[in-house]
Amino acid sequence: MRLPKFLRAAPTAPPPAKDETFELTFDRSQVRVAVKRVATSRRFTLRVRAANRDVVLTMPKRASAKEAKAFAERHAGWVLARLARLPKTIDFAPDSIVPLRGIDHRLAHVLGSRAAAAIDVAGEEPRIRVGGDPAFFGRRVEDFLKREARRDLERSVADYCAKLGVARAPLTLRDTSSRWGSCTVTGHLNFSWRLILAPDYVLDYLAAHEVGHLRHMNHSPAFWRVVQGMCPATDRAEAWLKAHGAQLHRYGG
Repeated sequence: MRLPKFLRAAPTAPPPAKDETFELTFDRSQVRVAVKRVATSRRFTLRVRAANRDVVLTMPKRASAKEAKAFAERHAGWVLARLARLPKTIDFAPDSIVPLRGIDHRLAHVLGSRAAAAIDVAGEEPRIRVGGDPAFFGRRVEDFLKREARRDLERSVADYCAKLGVARAPLTLRDTSSRWGSCTVTGHLNFSWRLILAPDYVLDYLAAHEVGHLRHMNHSPAFWRVVQGMCPATDRAEAWLKAHGAQLHRYGG
C-alpha cells in the first residue's frame, strides 16, 4: 500500500564530505596539512597561506591519501622554511604597535576607565586608548577597528555610487583570507575590515573597485577604465597590496 505523501520519509541528503588533514612531522616539528581534492588537478601541489598561516595540499581527486602524505613528507623542509619566514603575529595587546590607515599607533589600556576606544594624537606618538576590563582589551580593539573600517568604507562607497549614478549598495565586513573585497550578483559588497590597517588610498581604491562591479561584473578593459577614472590611485594601491597586503593578516593573532 502506498503511504500518503505527508507520511512518507523525506529523502536524506548525503553527509557532507569530511575535511581531510594529516600531520607532517619533520625535525621534531609538527605541521597540520589540509588536503584539497580537485577534479581538474593532475599533480600534487603544496601551498603555504600567509593569511591563515597554514599549509594546503592540492591533489587529483582520485589520488590516495598515502600518496599525498608521501609527497608532503618529501617537501617537508620547504614547508617548514616557508612557515619560518612568515612574519610574527602581533596580538591586540597593550603596548603593541598596530597600523591605522597606514600609520603606526601604540595600543594603550586606560586603567579605571570604561570609555570606548579612541584615537589619541596628543602625545609623542599616535595611540589607540582602550578602557574597560583588561580581559576584553583585544576584542575592544578589533571592534574599534571594524567601526573605523565601516565608516570609511561606507563613505567611499557612497561617493563612488553617486559618481557612477548607481544605487548605494549594502555593505558587509568580513575577515577574508584570499579577497580584500567582492561584489555579489545582487550588488551586495563585501570587504575585509583589515583594510583599515592599510593606507587610506588603499581602502578607497577597494571601494572604487567593488563599486565598479556594479557597472561591469567582470575585469574587462571597460571595468578598469571605470575604476581608474574614479580612483587615480588604482595602480599605486594595487602595488601596495601586492607588496604588503599579506602583512595585514599578522595583526590580532
